[in-house]
Amino acid sequence: MRLSTKGRYAVTAMLDLTLQGGDGPVTLAEISETQGISLSYLEQLFACLRAKQLVRGVRGPGGGYYLGRPAEEISIADIICAVDEWVEFTRCGGNRDCRDGKRCLTHNLWDDLSNEIFNFLSNINLAQLVERGGLKEGGCIREKQKEATLPGGSGSQAA
Repeated sequence: MRLSTKGRYAVTAMLDLTLQGGDGPVTLAEISETQGISLSYLEQLFACLRAKQLVRGVRGPGGGYYLGRPAEEISIADIICAVDEWVEFTRCGGNRDCRDGKRCLTHNLWDDLSNEIFNFLSNINLAQLVERGGLKEGGCIREKQKEATLPGGSGSQAA
C-alpha cells in the first residue's frame, strides 16, 4: 500500500470535519490551524473530496464545508480513493508486468495484501473512527487544543 501524506491528510481533515461539523460549516483555515496542514494543500484535497461528493461547500461569510453524506456512510477507503490514493503493494501497480514484462512470483501475495487493506479501510467509516478514538467523549479536539495553548491551560505548564 502506498498511502502517502495525501491520503493521511485527507482522512485527518475529514475526521476533523466530522468532529466539528455539528456547529456549522468548518473552514479550511480552521482545519489547517488545528491539524497543521497547509491551507493550499487542503484546498487541493477538498477539490477532490468535493468532486466525489464526500464534502459540500457553503460560500460566503460564515461559509465552509460540511460532510457530503452522514459520517456512517463515508468509509476511510472512500476518502483515500477520492484523493487518488490506491491501496496497492505490487511493484507493477497491478499491471502484472513486475519482472521483465511478466508477473513476478510474489505478485499474488502483494495483490492479496492490497485487497485486504482496501477491505479493512472499506469497513471503517468516519463515525466508527470517532468512536474508536474516543473522540466523541471528553470534548472535541479543537477545544482541547485551544485550552492547551491558553495561559494557565494544561499545555502551558512545564513538566
